[in-house]
Amino acid sequence: MDLDFTEKRVLVIGGSSGIGLACAQEFARRGATVAITGTRANKAAYGDGASALEPFEFSSLNLATPGAIDQWTAPFEAVDVAILSQGAVEYRRKEFEADTFRHVVEVNLTSLMACAQKLAPALEARAGSLIIISSVGGLRATRGNPAYSASKAGAIHLTRTLGDAWAGRAIRVNGIAPGLIATKMTAVTTSDPDRLQERLRGIPLKRLGLPKEVAGVALFLASPLASYIVGETIVVDGGRTLS
Repeated sequence: MDLDFTEKRVLVIGGSSGIGLACAQEFARRGATVAITGTRANKAAYGDGASALEPFEFSSLNLATPGAIDQWTAPFEAVDVAILSQGAVEYRRKEFEADTFRHVVEVNLTSLMACAQKLAPALEARAGSLIIISSVGGLRATRGNPAYSASKAGAIHLTRTLGDAWAGRAIRVNGIAPGLIATKMTAVTTSDPDRLQERLRGIPLKRLGLPKEVAGVALFLASPLASYIVGETIVVDGGRTLS
């Protein structure tokens, strides 16, 4: 079966919630051994959300701290699939402030390269797949979030560049650009009925996306079905960026 990941080792950076957690769950359902990272000290620190993390090996990794990845030890010596799902966003025009801008770019872009470099030998050992989660915010202007938009655009182009650079090492690098997905990060929009309806009017499917719908694309990209795809970022947005 092309979507059978039995005996495969999958690592999800930023896998404690949202899209990252959905990816971890979907790969585990298909037989993979899955490890995740999160910013809190341990699983118990996630309170009511801890039970969802129970099936996975967990390690703490706060990528907002420059150099954190250098002090972190990967759970596997060889990795079949690595998903970089870390992300940060700030609202109320905070991203126009220099310190906040740097923080968001550190998490959303700089840490992607740091993680990719750290995991490259483990991926090369298994001819693995690296999947970078970006956003449709990197494809269009996001008025109140200059750091988020710029960093996600950078993530999309980093995906292309690493795809080109590492194909010769048998590492396939691809990405996913989600639109409005029902996660904690988008709650500022989804919890406001008026704001939500305004956003849904711009989505041809007229609904929010689900984290598992993004995870389904990750399954595809990591599978033999995508064996000739390199450097691409697949948009998963219900048609939002079509116009």
